[in-house]
Amino acid sequence: MTQIASTTQCDRQILCCYVNRTSLLQITRISNIPNWYFERTVFPGQTLLFTAPPEAELEIHTSQLVNATLFDKILCSILQVHEGSGEII
Repeated sequence: MTQIASTTQCDRQILCCYVNRTSLLQITRISNIPNWYFERTVFPGQTLLFTAPPEAELEIHTSQLVNATLFDKILCSILQVHEGSGEII
């Protein structure tokens, strides 16, 4: 299942793709861009397509019962979908 997230418009945005390859529920969040909010729940095996500024950092929080732990931070420029590549990594 693919989830497509529409975000607030910024001057420069890139199309990004993240896949939850774990067996855990994940909360994804971008918090390093001032006056900008992005947070989504990503289920195991789910693909998330979203637009964001290239300097944004996608935080990945894993959720286990009652707590969430920061699992990883990934620059959105690394998650960028390149036109014509034909594949999602």
